[in-house]
Amino acid sequence: MKIRIDLPHHPYDIQIEKGCLSQAGKWLRELWQPQKIVIITDNHVASLYAEKVKLSLEDAGFQVAVFDFLEGEERKNLTTVQKAYEFLVKQDLTRSDGIVALGGGVVGDLAGFVASTYMRGIHFVQIPTSLTAQVDSSIGGKTGVNTPFAKNMVGTFAQPDGVLIDPTVLETLGKRELIEGMGEVIKYGLIEDPELWDLLSEMDGSLESILEHSESLIDHSCQVKRKMVVEDELDNGIRLYLNFGHTIGHAIEATAGYGKIMHGEAVAMGMVQVSKVAEEKGLMPAGITQSIREMCQKFGLPVDYENWDLDKLYQALTHDKKARGNTMKLVLVPELGSAMIHPVSLEEMKAYLVK
Repeated sequence: MKIRIDLPHHPYDIQIEKGCLSQAGKWLRELWQPQKIVIITDNHVASLYAEKVKLSLEDAGFQVAVFDFLEGEERKNLTTVQKAYEFLVKQDLTRSDGIVALGGGVVGDLAGFVASTYMRGIHFVQIPTSLTAQVDSSIGGKTGVNTPFAKNMVGTFAQPDGVLIDPTVLETLGKRELIEGMGEVIKYGLIEDPELWDLLSEMDGSLESILEHSESLIDHSCQVKRKMVVEDELDNGIRLYLNFGHTIGHAIEATAGYGKIMHGEAVAMGMVQVSKVAEEKGLMPAGITQSIREMCQKFGLPVDYENWDLDKLYQALTHDKKARGNTMKLVLVPELGSAMIHPVSLEEMKAYLVK
């Protein structure tokens, strides 16, 4: 199936199809002329899929090299970016050449950032291999790397030329990595898609059920992401709804140390915490926190963070990109399937961190 991201200045398609990874070259040949390509990936994904994708691209007439870095959120930084730049220079990559991001969210964010800044920007595509990347981070053009101060603090908006999603690659994910992606899927059901929430309610929460319904989960999630990206590409209005649970979630990731808590896990904990306080304040309906908690737990996501430190979390929050001056645009769910922006002062945000 194809989902069109119909941006006026840069439209592109998301292709979702089981087994399509082996056809990556044919797919890319429809988007690009023969040229030099660098596949940017991490060492784990490289061991599984880099050679397969490289051969497919070479069969389609591309000249291909592979740059891989050590896996992990803690490697998503400017040091790795610098190494990538050096590799591109050694490959004599020009502004007419391209980058393929092959991997999960860390790879996609970093490769997109490298592509959007090398020689002031060269084109790139996303081939996401994790559930989190397939339902969320590979779509919409947000790129970025972490700093010691905050997650994704340095980044750009740069749209890919296409996104190729093969749900069968999820079968090689570890248990924790697969479950982590469900944090974002649950979020989509809460903020926009009651049908998706109903599907999640019917599933038994097992790894087998996630894999069995993977195409539908990805399709539903991408449709919500498409709508919000097309309406608000630069994240100033409706697209902020996608940050439900992320304000506190990013703070958890940063204070835990990058890579200790996975992104979807942090989002799950963030959704439960913000809902608990908002429900107590009468800003979200009674009982919704319990529904979110039970849905996350059904799929094996954590809902409590044992190293909760209000002061450290608050300090991390003050560096969040959703802060505007002394105001934070907090996302709440006034009813299942819809979202709203609730501006709060940074001082008020302390109340949302009280356990």
